[in-house]
Amino acid sequence: MQVQRNINAKMRSYLKQSYVVDFGLVSRRAGDTCRRMDLLLPDSLTMLALLGCFAVALLAGVVKGMVGFAMPMIMVSGLGSIVGPDWALAGLILPTLCTNGWQAMRAGWRGVWDAVVRFRVFLAVAFVMLILSAQLVSVLPPHVMQVLIGLPIVAFALSQLLGYPLRLGSPPPRRVEVGVALLAGGIGGFSGVWGPPTVAYLTALETPKREQIQLQGVIYGLGSVALLGAHVGSGVLRAQTLPFSLSLVPVALVGMWIGFRVHDRIDQVMFRRATLVVLLVAGGNLLRQGLGF
Repeated sequence: MQVQRNINAKMRSYLKQSYVVDFGLVSRRAGDTCRRMDLLLPDSLTMLALLGCFAVALLAGVVKGMVGFAMPMIMVSGLGSIVGPDWALAGLILPTLCTNGWQAMRAGWRGVWDAVVRFRVFLAVAFVMLILSAQLVSVLPPHVMQVLIGLPIVAFALSQLLGYPLRLGSPPPRRVEVGVALLAGGIGGFSGVWGPPTVAYLTALETPKREQIQLQGVIYGLGSVALLGAHVGSGVLRAQTLPFSLSLVPVALVGMWIGFRVHDRIDQVMFRRATLVVLLVAGGNLLRQGLGF
């Protein structure tokens, strides 16, 4: 019996030591993980806040997969309330680039090339304006640009939803194409949100659902490349913010996949209405931010 008690005591001591060692190992690994995460994230961002950023990226991906746009708008608004405007702008750059590439390539390379040829003037003007306006991030007051963009977007979406459609010829007048490109490129470089003017333009052209989704992917994809280069130059996307932007890419892609599945199940009328509703929310959000509400 004494021998048995000695054996049991040794076993309890061994197990206790093992648990202590295992717990210490887990603690050290958890600490190492947290320290690695600290290098990827803004100061004072907790794990709960990071999960909030992932939720914003997921929602943005779902909406973009459904209607083809609004990811920058959702991410700027959502991430901005968690990590601040600079990190929000940096965070959306890589998810936007990756999702736009996927969106553009859904119909293959031929569709991409046809879209580039058809909208070559729009793309060229918007590209130049995006590069120029990106350098003004720290110069111009953001609320002025937000009001100037949000007001016509809200007016357009409301008029469409209330049964007073604006229709442009196909092809549209050159001055209209250049004007919309200047507007979209300007707001895109300044805030990372260039979707609403472009969507309003494509909607007024009565572009078919599948073609509009691909056109948006091509236009926004090329704009995303320009935005990436512009904000590497401006310092918004840098060594400290790059890992944060990368961490949001997988979540945004999952959301995009969900959104695509919904998109494939709705008809042209429902797609147009959903687009206008999201456009109305986008314009209203810009007005809210610009007016300080």
